[in-house]
Amino acid sequence: MRILALIPGGIGDQILFFPTLKTLKDQYPKAVIDVIVEPRSKNAYRVCPHVKEVLVFDYKDKNGLADYLNLLGIIRDREYELAVTLGRNWAVGFLLWLNGIPNRVGYKGPKSWFINNPVELKTEQYAAYMYHDLVHGLNITNPCPPLSINVPKEDIQWAESEQRRLDIKESGYILIHGGSSALAKTKGIDKIYPVAKWQRIVEDVQRKQPNLPIVLLNGPDDQEWTAEMLQLCNNLKVISPPDIGKLSAFIAGANLMLCTDSAPMHLSVAVGTYTIALFGPTQADKLLPPNSDRFIGIQSLSKNIADISTEKILEKMWQG
Repeated sequence: MRILALIPGGIGDQILFFPTLKTLKDQYPKAVIDVIVEPRSKNAYRVCPHVKEVLVFDYKDKNGLADYLNLLGIIRDREYELAVTLGRNWAVGFLLWLNGIPNRVGYKGPKSWFINNPVELKTEQYAAYMYHDLVHGLNITNPCPPLSINVPKEDIQWAESEQRRLDIKESGYILIHGGSSALAKTKGIDKIYPVAKWQRIVEDVQRKQPNLPIVLLNGPDDQEWTAEMLQLCNNLKVISPPDIGKLSAFIAGANLMLCTDSAPMHLSVAVGTYTIALFGPTQADKLLPPNSDRFIGIQSLSKNIADISTEKILEKMWQG
């Protein structure tokens, strides 16, 4: 059996979909599962053991007939028996129908004409649960498994080597991710907590726990934020993992992950690191597992992340 999952969205969306892929693999252990994702998200599957092949298609681009015909050819060549689509683009559903895939699962909607196993979209819940509802279209009633990933051995070794280089392997460390995102900025979504407030948090930690190192997670879009942090705060260390596997391994070694809503936040949940995440325009109860004392979301009541007080963050830190 060959299964295709079509998953638009960023790396965070892919990680939140991993439990659904696990349930499909558990239900059909001999099945081959392929995914079609946006080019920016392909790297996520370095830490997913359930997928054989990762194909790319830019769902959000202004795709023309030639683009859809190319996607049609990719799907047809592999002769899938089951397709699960996370998006609600009627054109993608049409291609799945045109390919003759007998079982097509997706969310019910006004344009879900070509989905023959539609599922109600229930948005008022944790996103991983919402995605996992799609298996109900296959009469699978298993509960949603927790987020989990499979970090390659060489990535664990890389993280251990970096911990030794930074002289933090024995002491442990707090990892801070500022959550800068070029895509979020283009959409007008501000997830960036002010550097001056990060400075107060760092100074409080260094005063109370002077021997506990603080490491800044410096991603591709974080250079400006990292430079400002280093200018204001003394004795900070910086790590720049080159891929998602090494990033996951380094997060797994942290005593605490302090971050904003971002892909590293979901990785922190997946590896089980104690996590405190800040939320402004996005909703904590939809992006963190419910009823957990290990993954804490601090929500701005004004939806402006800058309005979260440092006192509230520090209170949650020292409670944990």
